[in-house]
Amino acid sequence: MDRLWSPWRYTYVSEANSSQGCIFCLKPAENQDDRNFIVHRARLNYVLLNLYPYTTGHLMIAPYAHVPTLEETPEETLGEMILLAREAERALRGVYRPAGFNLGMNIGECAGAGVAGHIHLHVVPRWPADSNFMTTVGETRVLPERLEDTYAKLLKEFSRAR
Repeated sequence: MDRLWSPWRYTYVSEANSSQGCIFCLKPAENQDDRNFIVHRARLNYVLLNLYPYTTGHLMIAPYAHVPTLEETPEETLGEMILLAREAERALRGVYRPAGFNLGMNIGECAGAGVAGHIHLHVVPRWPADSNFMTTVGETRVLPERLEDTYAKLLKEFSRAR
């Protein structure tokens, strides 16, 4: 059996499960949105950049409440989350013009969740051939811009909708 490793995620996962607490609870509480790459705050959820993105513009939507499963998440929070996914799609189309999107959640550690105790929805813009030999063979992702630049573009795009 062949295995594809993603060692670049170790830093993120180890920080996410640190003794300091849940990163999805800590980040919005710090009120340092630019440092934490929070591009939008809604009433029950917030939108932030993934620090270790699969592609440029990889966003996550997380509730402020610390909830581990969809089953335990209030309907109002889930409703707002999917509306924010729609807004994220609009913003990403406006800035990057992707050909498609992946939306997904890993619920529970055995399902691959890096932060198993706090649900979050990934919104990943996709383009033809964005998973190429660099990722597969070289264990390297080629991202065309810095997170700071992605943050500035998406912050501007999200603020247009307000």
